[in-house]
Amino acid sequence: MRPDWDNYFIEIAKVVSSRSTCLRRKYGAVIVRDRVIVSTGYNGSPRGMVNCIDTEKCTRKELNIPSGERYELCEAVHAEQNAIISAPPERMKGSIIYIAGFEEDRSIASGKPCKLCDRMIRNAQIEEVVYLKADGGFERMRVKK
Repeated sequence: MRPDWDNYFIEIAKVVSSRSTCLRRKYGAVIVRDRVIVSTGYNGSPRGMVNCIDTEKCTRKELNIPSGERYELCEAVHAEQNAIISAPPERMKGSIIYIAGFEEDRSIASGKPCKLCDRMIRNAQIEEVVYLKADGGFERMRVKK
């Protein structure tokens, strides 16, 4: 069966997440405008820095820090941030960002953007966020202006 557009781009975000270099969670993001992919991004260390998966060390994991807390202890750039950084600004205006994430055990993690990513999404003038929820469904949110 042919997937609808949301399922199609969520599936692509899932594949993008497989490039993540994070030990704890793997996220992928796809920015789409007019049903054309503008940019993709996954979470991991900034260019030129050593990746968590290579050092097998994650400070937040070692300290058992819950999701959404103490980001200053993490070297990673979020998937949404990497997708925004890599996209031409004029192509993001009015676009949709699709986000999918997975826990270390490969169960689905909520793809809802954190507060920092939410601000970056707004600043990039992205209009909608579609993210994979932990129950396997997805949620669509209009970006508040």
